[in-house]
Amino acid sequence: MTTFPKATIEGYPRIGANRELKRALESYWAGRIDADTFRTTTRALRIDTYNHLRDLGLTEDYAIPADVAYYDQVLETGLTVGLIAGGTDLDEEFALARGNDSRVPLEMTKWFDTNYHYLVPEVEAGQDITPAPERIVRLVEEAREAGHTVRPALVGPVTLLALSKPVEWSLLDKLVDAYAAVFAALKDAGVEWVQVAEPALVADLSTPDAELAKYTEQAWSKLLEAENRPNVYVTTPYGSAREGLNALAAVAPEAVHVDLSPWTLEANADYPARVAAFEGKDTTLVAGLIDGRNVWAADLRKKVEVLNAIGAASVSTSTSLQHVPHTLNAEKNIPVDVAPWLSFADEKIEEITALVAGEENAPEAFGRSDRAVRTRAESTRIHNAAVTDRVAALPEGTVQRQPEFAERQQAQKELGLPALPTTTIGSFPQTTEIRKARADHRNGELTDEQYNEALKTEVKNVIELQERLGLDVLVHGEPERNDMVQYFAELLDGFVVTENGWVQSYGSRCTRPPIVVGDVSRPEAMTTEWSAYAQSLSDKPVKGMLTGPVTILAWSFKRDDVPLSVSADQIGVALADEVADLEKAGIKVIQIDEPALRELLPLRADDRPAYLDWAVRAFRLVALEAEPTTQIHTHLCYSEFGQIIDAVAGLDADVTSIEAARSKMELLEDIDETFHAEIGPGVYDIHSPRVPSKEEMVELIKAALDNVPADRLWVNPDCGLKTRGYAEVEPALANMVAARDEVAQGL
Repeated sequence: MTTFPKATIEGYPRIGANRELKRALESYWAGRIDADTFRTTTRALRIDTYNHLRDLGLTEDYAIPADVAYYDQVLETGLTVGLIAGGTDLDEEFALARGNDSRVPLEMTKWFDTNYHYLVPEVEAGQDITPAPERIVRLVEEAREAGHTVRPALVGPVTLLALSKPVEWSLLDKLVDAYAAVFAALKDAGVEWVQVAEPALVADLSTPDAELAKYTEQAWSKLLEAENRPNVYVTTPYGSAREGLNALAAVAPEAVHVDLSPWTLEANADYPARVAAFEGKDTTLVAGLIDGRNVWAADLRKKVEVLNAIGAASVSTSTSLQHVPHTLNAEKNIPVDVAPWLSFADEKIEEITALVAGEENAPEAFGRSDRAVRTRAESTRIHNAAVTDRVAALPEGTVQRQPEFAERQQAQKELGLPALPTTTIGSFPQTTEIRKARADHRNGELTDEQYNEALKTEVKNVIELQERLGLDVLVHGEPERNDMVQYFAELLDGFVVTENGWVQSYGSRCTRPPIVVGDVSRPEAMTTEWSAYAQSLSDKPVKGMLTGPVTILAWSFKRDDVPLSVSADQIGVALADEVADLEKAGIKVIQIDEPALRELLPLRADDRPAYLDWAVRAFRLVALEAEPTTQIHTHLCYSEFGQIIDAVAGLDADVTSIEAARSKMELLEDIDETFHAEIGPGVYDIHSPRVPSKEEMVELIKAALDNVPADRLWVNPDCGLKTRGYAEVEPALANMVAARDEVAQGL
């Protein structure tokens, strides 16, 4: 039997170094390639990835995880074990993910506290669970044919049920039997190791920790008792497993991974001691020492200290590397003093192999680590005295905009908005022409003047379209913005951005997170020109669009040398200057987007109050000095709204929009008398290509009215429209306005 490899990773970016998976997916969805071509293309990507990982030093059998999914690993596992019906049909899988003319897609939400989105399995008590192990066996066999002995990877049964809707633990025994069948099929195919992720064990979910531990012991004792199975490697990424770790120690899988990233160790100083539960067990302990979620080069000497303290036999990443870009080698414009401080996926694998080899056998890697630590500590780029002095002068604790909401709401009646006002969240489709103009400008083929004219033409078209459709509060469409965070990062001091640092958000959607390297400030106005131009084209109010401090941090790679609250305050006061400039330019409605507010919520309940305190404070700093007649909007993405309802109310925005279409307004059930703002629950799911009918949206608006008074309800899409096409957007928005009109007539 093959022993567990000494150097491994929990997962690797699936999208491809040149976004090959993204292009294949979008070509297939658009009908430009057929299913056979899609499968051939994606198979080539997987084999190229295995070859690349072997070249980086993952040479032992089963060192490379077959962490494979066309769209999402939760969906892939659900289909494989049969919790989600769909078998191996490609179009059925994508219908579940994206919807089609005859069905709505599965609900989508954030994967733990990351910016990755997973598809939520929909289950019911007593349902049939029929596994489809051929999905995962085929991956093993194709890898073997190409000369690779890979480790198939699944999401674990406890996590899969804990994240399903509803959470139906009565299915656990039946689901465990399905996993056992998949394990048996893998064993029959000659597989000696399987990886199963149980990140639910590191989070306080709706099922209490003690119950999760009970279900963990119940499920895994049964699975590990089976004779016809591979060795099992259970991983616990994204934080510290507490009672769940004890449950795993009780059943003793052949290998267990623990997250020992800086994030985890800072929040749980006693975690290395907890790992002692495996002493005396016949279990290979795998240390998740290399941070899979941030891009700073590892201090290898500190990692050696942790490794020696826990006595782990193998080294891995703390999480899958799907959360970081592929390689620094693709970057040519990162400042030369900053680049040595960074480590992307490939460089992190080199850090792992260096830790396994030791300093004596990897002196160059340890030398690079030492230089990164030293030069970063000595750098003058990191600190800006003017910024730190300004933030130090702010009042401590809670800050409060004046006057309070009721008086502001009265003052904002001068906007002249109708009942159930309509708006959109901000962005409009980024057309091929706009993307080409941006590329041509970047390459020097368009002058600044020519590029600005192209953008103004697009803004004018967007304003005219909204007026034609009958929307009430307009947006300029954001054609000048490549990304809602990167745009600001390029204009704020204290950030660096990448050229090719793509990270998967969901499906084929990728972002390029900027990197916060130092103190943050605003050299000059960033959005005023475009908002003022758009407002000059219409008598209706046009929203100024800002990304909030928490979201800028959540969708960036963060500093690890100061608390997040420090960077949040710095960004908050920088954006406050932007609010003042927008008001001077005549903008009466300003949206401060915080779609990631729930995303950064700590996984453990006892860490949440401190986070929410500084997150709410940072948002309030942005709008602190806004005039009472200025209507402040905010927006939240997919989230468990009820978990942060008090904090969302505490933002003290005048209007809050949230994603609610896929959950059919279920989120609004959490609203109570403490939530005083006006609210816009999304009635149009922009993450699906389908065009919702007027009738669907009428029903959603009526459902919203069950929880929100008519004088506080707005009608809007779930999110920005950047990723959709005008062929979908125009009829969907027309249906949305028509639905509002029908409901408003009956009020």
